[in-house]
Amino acid sequence: MKPISDIFGLLAQPRNIVITFHQKPDADAMGAALALYHFLIQFGHKVTVISPTNWASFLTWMPAAKGVMDFESQTEKASALLKQAAWIFCLDFNVLNRTKNMEPVIRASAAERILIDHHQQAEIADFDYGISDPKKSSTAEMVYDFIIASGGADKINPAVAECLYAGVMTDTGSFRFTSTSASVHRMVADLKERGLEHSIIHENLFDNFLENRFRFFGNVLLNRMEIFYEYNAALITIPQSDLIRYNIKTGDTEGLVNFPLSIKGIRLAAIIIDRGDERKSSFRSKGDFDVNEFARKYFNGGGHVSAAGGKNAEPLDVVVKKFKAALKENKEALNS
Repeated sequence: MKPISDIFGLLAQPRNIVITFHQKPDADAMGAALALYHFLIQFGHKVTVISPTNWASFLTWMPAAKGVMDFESQTEKASALLKQAAWIFCLDFNVLNRTKNMEPVIRASAAERILIDHHQQAEIADFDYGISDPKKSSTAEMVYDFIIASGGADKINPAVAECLYAGVMTDTGSFRFTSTSASVHRMVADLKERGLEHSIIHENLFDNFLENRFRFFGNVLLNRMEIFYEYNAALITIPQSDLIRYNIKTGDTEGLVNFPLSIKGIRLAAIIIDRGDERKSSFRSKGDFDVNEFARKYFNGGGHVSAAGGKNAEPLDVVVKKFKAALKENKEALNS
């Protein structure tokens, strides 16, 4: 993989570009992609953002979000655009299988693949250009760095700024996580000096849910949460029947895994959700317990040291037993 700086001199030459990210995108994936979209169109490029799957409704406020294509519902048109692309920007993932059913189409495209990502253990052989930096707070921060390094700071308009802020703010837990470096605050200060109105973004992301989501959260915290004080860990288990009962949509479980970390002494929080076709897991940790390695070892996943995810094909009860067995194996690390 060649350095991403090698494409700086090529940005002024208009071409067909596709920007994509991981399935079920969060605010960092969508924000980074749309910020890059608003930056690139100023050069005259023909740019399309394609999501491998649908996304949470609380992301639709982002400028140009209505133009994002859903690969699963627009497969034929999206596949044609991927085939015609000269560049495919791959944001917020570093393993092609995280694009789900898009993976074979991306691999078959003659386009050059450009990686911008902050997850660990990148499969860099699959990308022509790019940057992989797990020390970065978010992909949005990396897109900001890309824009600045390429000499395009003058192209940070309100749309770019809003999307960048949404990504970095959410992926740092509203600037709470240890990944919130000095460079993150300098970036936000720069965006503020350019006129960013940050409070509106917080409202769009956090104050746009329906009543059913709060009743769902109440049921989960009352009936679906187990605490394992001997391991300094907590587990939330959600059967598919709960998702149906409370009419839970994509994005409605966002942030739920963080709740147990507010309990004194808890260092590892996990949530396992029965999605029907698979069991999806999310893990969060405090201190030096590495949930990236934990997710990779037991749950076919990965991510960051303090935030990771996974998926399993086994039934929910089997995955829960696997988690409890993993706690026993990691007792010393969780109590150190």
